[in-house]
Amino acid sequence: MKKLFTNYNFDFDKNERKLLKTFCRQTLKQISGDSRFFAEEKSFNSIIQKLETENGAIKLTKEERNKLFNQLKHNVDFLSKEIRKSGFIKRWFYKSLFKQYDNLIEKHFKG
Repeated sequence: MKKLFTNYNFDFDKNERKLLKTFCRQTLKQISGDSRFFAEEKSFNSIIQKLETENGAIKLTKEERNKLFNQLKHNVDFLSKEIRKSGFIKRWFYKSLFKQYDNLIEKHFKG
């Protein structure tokens, strides 16, 4: 039987918070100024505020959770493609980011 209500409380550690704040800020830089991405911009601004203010568990709305998960998933897919075709130094940087994002997805968003 499918759950009707899902708990969207996340308990990120200090490093995960820092990584997510940086990720959300980069996403906002890419989509800012485009009226088509108004909802995404609003969601990522809200996520950044929650990551900066709250020290305990962070409550995300279903929309915020889905947008964050989808953006992380697209980033992991992009990085996996770039790892295959990049040189040694780029591959080293990409693998580090890939592992961090993939661990976030596995630890908090799968299940």
